Amino acid sequence: MSWGTPADIRQKLDRRWARGELLAARLRGESVFPMTVPLKKPASRELAEDFEAVRRWVGELEAGSREARGFGYTIEWQEVRHRVHGRNRLPVRVVVPTRTDALRLIGRQQAAERFDALADATLARFPALAEWLQRHPLKALEQADDWDRVLAVVDAFRAHPRPGIYRRQLEIPGVDTKFIEARRGLLSELLEAVLPRQAIDRSATGVRGFDRRFGLREEPDRIRFRVLDAELAIGGLTDLTIPVEQFAGLDLPVERVFVTENKINGLAFPDVPRAIVIMGLGYGLDRLAAIPWLPADDLLYWGDIDTHGFSILDRLRHHFPGARSLLMDRETLQAHRRLWTREGRNQRFEGELDRLTEDEWRLFDDLRQDRLGERVRLEQERVGFGWLRARLAGN
Repeated sequence: MSWGTPADIRQKLDRRWARGELLAARLRGESVFPMTVPLKKPASRELAEDFEAVRRWVGELEAGSREARGFGYTIEWQEVRHRVHGRNRLPVRVVVPTRTDALRLIGRQQAAERFDALADATLARFPALAEWLQRHPLKALEQADDWDRVLAVVDAFRAHPRPGIYRRQLEIPGVDTKFIEARRGLLSELLEAVLPRQAIDRSATGVRGFDRRFGLREEPDRIRFRVLDAELAIGGLTDLTIPVEQFAGLDLPVERVFVTENKINGLAFPDVPRAIVIMGLGYGLDRLAAIPWLPADDLLYWGDIDTHGFSILDRLRHHFPGARSLLMDRETLQAHRRLWTREGRNQRFEGELDRLTEDEWRLFDDLRQDRLGERVRLEQERVGFGWLRARLAGN
């Protein structure tokens, strides 16, 4: 029989705990006790067919009740008349009188006491966190062991909004960079509630935007490149990785720039007069827009022949309309047929591209429509360097 048991009652209370209701009610000043818990009862037919089972059910409920155990739920009774079994008193519902009864029944009294102390201490320092604690009591409880350090970080930002230093430079007792790194999501929510609006850069989102959002210095974007002409070497160096701002100030006298996604391809790229190769930018190639000296009409992009490769090419042309593709054509694809692989089933680019040439778009469309085979892909590192040298000689 599937009638309500003490285990069912505990389960229903546990659900309310898991939703944070039992903890949040106190903060909101709400009175949710006495709390009535629905109880599934025997039907009249079941009472007639198996009266002994009903008696066992009643006994089990009574054994788990407040009257028997000293805490928990009380039973409300109803007298019923049955033509076979006569008058009987049966449970009609159960009521949990107090918060303490509920917490003891599900074994959460100690956790609740810990949260209450945590919440009281928090609100004494940060009244603005009242709403957050009401919405996320269990999230705070999960961090109880480290909560003092969490609040120390919030306090540091409140005292010095937008500090303009690297995260590593924050001097907060007991708090290191890894502690903040691991809790950026939580700290973002708390700082949102505590800091004034002008101290938050709302254009920076997600955990990766934490530093910029709250005024910490970010590690500068870097560009790795090789000088392909020894006469243009910088202090004798031809392979460099430098911040974008410094790269923008180089103003190298180049006539041609190659961009390749694969770093090894960039490292092995043949010498080309008055040229450099930039490597490994991926979708971060937007940073090239800040480089004023790049030759807008002689910038060549070499990416994978797949839907994402053409997507990156299209994106590059947003900043450099005259950019050309290198080895991203049907002839190269067919010549390396035995080296084809497949794009990930859930990783293909599905959008529309409007900056491709007619031939590029047709190849892109054939790839996304699987006209050449299922999820065809030619990774740029599989293209032979003899093929690359021949193409460069022709250009």
